[in-house]
Amino acid sequence: MENDTISLLKECNSGIKMGINSLTDVLDKVQASELREILKTAKKEHEKLGDESHAILLKYHEDGKEPHPVAKMMANVKTGMKLTMQESDATVADLITDGCDMGIKSLHRYLNQYPDAEESVVKLTGKLIESEEKLRKNLQCYL
Repeated sequence: MENDTISLLKECNSGIKMGINSLTDVLDKVQASELREILKTAKKEHEKLGDESHAILLKYHEDGKEPHPVAKMMANVKTGMKLTMQESDATVADLITDGCDMGIKSLHRYLNQYPDAEESVVKLTGKLIESEEKLRKNLQCYL
């Protein structure tokens, strides 16, 4: 149970970091103030969930997990290329929506991979999925 708990928690922590990095990367490219506020709110939610995951990790005397360097590099390259070709709110919304989709898919995979994780970590994972789904929905009108 403890191994599944720590493993799921580390994956959540890594995904949260990836989400925060992605949101930070695009915020200065946004033109519409409403979209900027949506992204800032999502970033704050991710930071709060990151703090929550970090507190649980400390309880287990564990460190967080950094996003995989290749995944991080590929995300940065994709963001840079797309925004160089067309810097628009639609492009930002498209990039972040893709990130939400990948995050939701990964989190469900990890829930299945670590079925014996502690209930509090499963709930945290659920909150993260809900946050990603809400962000994705809020971005639809900018696509």
